[in-house]
Amino acid sequence: MADVVLLGLFIGVLLVLYLFEVPVVYALGLTSLILMWTTSIPFEPLLVAQTMVSGTNSFVLLAIPLFLQTGLLMNKLGLTDVIFDFAKAIVGPIRGGLAHVNIVASIIFSGMTGTAAADAAGLGAIEYRAMREEGYDQGFSVAVTGSSSIIGPIIPPSVPLIIYGILAQVSIGTLFIAGLVPGLVMGVGLMILCSFYAHRNGYEKGDWWSLGEIGRTCYRALPALGTPVLIIGGILGGWFTATEAGAVALFYTLIIGTVFYDGLSREELVSSFDEGMTHTATLTFIVAAASLYGFLIRRAQLPEILAQAITGVSTDPLVLMLLIAGVLFIVGLMLETIAAITILTPVFLPIVEQTAISPIHFGVVMIVTLMIGLLTPPFGVILFVLNAVTGVSLERITRHMVPFYLPLLFTLLLIIVFPELVLWLPRAMGLA
Repeated sequence: MADVVLLGLFIGVLLVLYLFEVPVVYALGLTSLILMWTTSIPFEPLLVAQTMVSGTNSFVLLAIPLFLQTGLLMNKLGLTDVIFDFAKAIVGPIRGGLAHVNIVASIIFSGMTGTAAADAAGLGAIEYRAMREEGYDQGFSVAVTGSSSIIGPIIPPSVPLIIYGILAQVSIGTLFIAGLVPGLVMGVGLMILCSFYAHRNGYEKGDWWSLGEIGRTCYRALPALGTPVLIIGGILGGWFTATEAGAVALFYTLIIGTVFYDGLSREELVSSFDEGMTHTATLTFIVAAASLYGFLIRRAQLPEILAQAITGVSTDPLVLMLLIAGVLFIVGLMLETIAAITILTPVFLPIVEQTAISPIHFGVVMIVTLMIGLLTPPFGVILFVLNAVTGVSLERITRHMVPFYLPLLFTLLLIIVFPELVLWLPRAMGLA
C-alpha cells in the first residue's frame, strides 16, 4: 500500500503542477523537492546539486546543441525552401501532391535537425503555406504538417535517440540506423492516408514530371542533401562519433551556406547562435531536473516495484512491450519528451534487460511512442508549435489530427510485433 501511495505522489504532484501550467523544468524540480520534504527520502542540498550536474555531464550530450544549431542555420539559410522545391519536383505530380511533398520534405529534412519542433516550426510553416495557397483545406494542411514533423526524431540524426543512447549505454550510431526503416514506414503510412483524402476530396494532380525541373532542383539541393550523407556515412565509417558528426555537420552547413547559397549577415549569424544557445540551455535544464526526479524514483525503488507489477502480468516479450508502450503513450501525453526519456529509461531498462527484448528495439519503440505523444492533447508540444506558426486554433488542429493517429499507431504496432523492422538494418551492417 505504501508503494502505491509513493507512486501516486510521484505522478500526482507532477500532474497537478502541469495542470496549473507550471513549465516542465520547474514542475520536475518542485516535485522532486516536495517529495524530499514530505517523504522518508532525506533532503540533501549537496546531493541535489551533484545529481543535477552529473545528469548533464556527458560528452555525447554536446551533439544536441550542434545538431540543433545545424537545423537553425539551415532554416535561416533558406535550405528548407530548397529541400521543399526538390521534394515537390519528385512527388508533386501525384494527386494531392503537396501533401506528399510535405511528408517527403520532412523525411529529407529530418536528416538535418533531429527535432520535431524544429521541423514543424521551420519547414512546417513553408509546407502549410504552400498547401493553403494551392487550395488545400486548412485542417488537412495543418494535420499533414504536424504528423509528418514527428518523423524527424526517428530518422537520424535524432536528439531523443542520443539521450536514450547515453542513458542505456548503447551505440548511438546503431540507434540511428535502427530508426531509418520505422521512419520510412511511418512516412509511407501517412502518404497512403493522404492519397485516400486526395481522391475523396477531388484534389487535382500537379503538372507532369519534368526531368529538367527534377535535375534543376536536385542540383540546387545537392549540397544540402550532403548533410545527412555526411552524418550517417561518417558514423558508420568510423570517421567520427555522433558528437563529432554534429560538429562536422555544423561546419559543413556554414561552408555550403556561404559557397552555394546566399549566406548570412553577421547579425543573422549572431541571432541564429543566440537562438541555438537558448534552446540548448532549456534542454540542458530539463535534463538536469529530470535527472534529479529519476534519481529519486530509483532511490524509492519504484523501478523494481513497477517491474514486478508488469512482469506479474506476463513475461512474454511481446506482451511486455505492448504494456510498456501503453505506459509510455500515457506519459507522452503529459511529459516533455527529453524529460520522459531521462526519467523512464532507467525505470524500464531493467525490465528489458531481464527479457529477450533488445535495448535497441526498445529505444526506437520508446521514441516513436513519445513522438506520437507530441501530437496528442493536452500537452502535445507540436500542437502548440503549429498553432503559433499557422494561426489555426488548437481545437481545430486536434480535431483534424484524429485520422492521422491511425497510420502513426499502426507503425508503432508494426515495430512492436515485428522487431526485425528495427533490427534488420543494423544487423545487416554488422552493428547489432
